[in-house]
Amino acid sequence: MSGQTAGAGSLARRTRQTRQKEAILEQLQRCPDFMSAHDLHRLLTEADAHIGLATVYRQLNTLVEAGLVDTVRLNDQQVFRLCKDNAHHHHLICRHCGKTVEIEPPERWVQGIAQEHGFIVSSHTVEVFGLCPDCQ
Repeated sequence: MSGQTAGAGSLARRTRQTRQKEAILEQLQRCPDFMSAHDLHRLLTEADAHIGLATVYRQLNTLVEAGLVDTVRLNDQQVFRLCKDNAHHHHLICRHCGKTVEIEPPERWVQGIAQEHGFIVSSHTVEVFGLCPDCQ
């Protein structure tokens, strides 16, 4: 993989590049929506990538820590998605099929709510869950 994946150009600076990590990033690049580690492992196995499920989890968590992969809880499981860019962003996620749309961060709203309650914001996460038009 020669830097085609979003954020992959700086991947070497953030994480050690391995064959397994490359296979995981390539598979995530093919899917625009969130997917579970089990689903990712199944797709990798179907593509003849010999990677164990524990390695998939470990590599995904490394990629999350490096800011290259997003993760959220969807229907009581952790799911993952390749970040389109490294900028701060949030998601609108279908609870049924996992379809994902990146939405503009509601920074002024977050700051206003925090100020109203006397908080200073150090970080925040906003994920909006619902049903996409296809699943309604």
